[in-house]
Amino acid sequence: MPGRHSRGGLAGGAAAGDGEDALLAALVPELPEGAWTDLGPGDDAAVVRAEDGRVVVTTDALVAERHFRPRTASPEDVGWRAAAQNLADVAAMGAVPTALVVALVVPRTPPEPWADGWTTGLARGLAAACASLEGADGCGVVGGDLTGGEEVVVSVTAFGDLRGLAPVRRDGARPGDVVALAGVQGCSAAGLAVLERRVRPGAAAWAGSPVESAADERVADLVRAHRRPRPPCAAGPAAAEAGATAMLDVSDGLVRDAGRLARAGVVVLDLSSELLAPHRDAVLPVADLLGVEAWRLVLEGGEDHGLLATFPPEAVLPEQFAPVGVVRAGTAPAVLVDGERYGGAGGWDHFG
Repeated sequence: MPGRHSRGGLAGGAAAGDGEDALLAALVPELPEGAWTDLGPGDDAAVVRAEDGRVVVTTDALVAERHFRPRTASPEDVGWRAAAQNLADVAAMGAVPTALVVALVVPRTPPEPWADGWTTGLARGLAAACASLEGADGCGVVGGDLTGGEEVVVSVTAFGDLRGLAPVRRDGARPGDVVALAGVQGCSAAGLAVLERRVRPGAAAWAGSPVESAADERVADLVRAHRRPRPPCAAGPAAAEAGATAMLDVSDGLVRDAGRLARAGVVVLDLSSELLAPHRDAVLPVADLLGVEAWRLVLEGGEDHGLLATFPPEAVLPEQFAPVGVVRAGTAPAVLVDGERYGGAGGWDHFG
């Protein structure tokens, strides 16, 4: 993202038709500099300190109408989500997020109902996530790229520091380990369903905006959980320090992502409905309205970006984690719920 970092900017933001320099003049002042940044936007590349000597790196993209819909998410929401999902991946390795690089595809005409200047709102969302999520407050946006295109695409590359610890991989779970979860599960899926008014026949739809006019504040909380998920970034490094044997970000659904841990470690993860009951209770306010089972939202819903980890049975779980099951031996990798194979769809598949 070439362009000198300044504290200026254009009032109200800039439109794609104003040119790249005008867009950058509006965007760059909104971006956080970060505690690990030696050289931020303004040159051909940024310089970020890697005190551990190793760099954790991950990348992810959000595509309009594939991963978000402008009619249900503001530019600030999309910026927040783009940061959050990458920060969660860094944390899932047991690392502290240090920097983000953002590549942005900007169509000449803003998608409805967004307005000119939406790129500045997206930058503010990126900054808000870095500042607000515990464990990510030292992370900066240090550069990237702008290009024109037909649809909005936000691609983020995130970097992290392991602070001398071994990375927590997916393949370390062993029989007898405790399965534990940090963060919420199912709330983002419930919030999305409310926004899209996926209600059963005969159920009352929300009047007006399903967010602002929802009488039940718990329902509004679920919508906020979808628009601005709060991954427990500080829990990742805490899990590494506590001796976690395996860990990943739950982005595509609890059962689907638990299956990834099971396959990597060639083990069976047996989840407990009793231990997951608080997550079910959190989505009950909208389950009847949506005409779906609360358990489906918990077990299959994605984009909460909690952390699923396994710990030795003698380990003291970090305070952000709560046990949700146990690792068992088996002849083939599997995910069970109360000792039985889960019969649902399992979660989100980008190519399914």
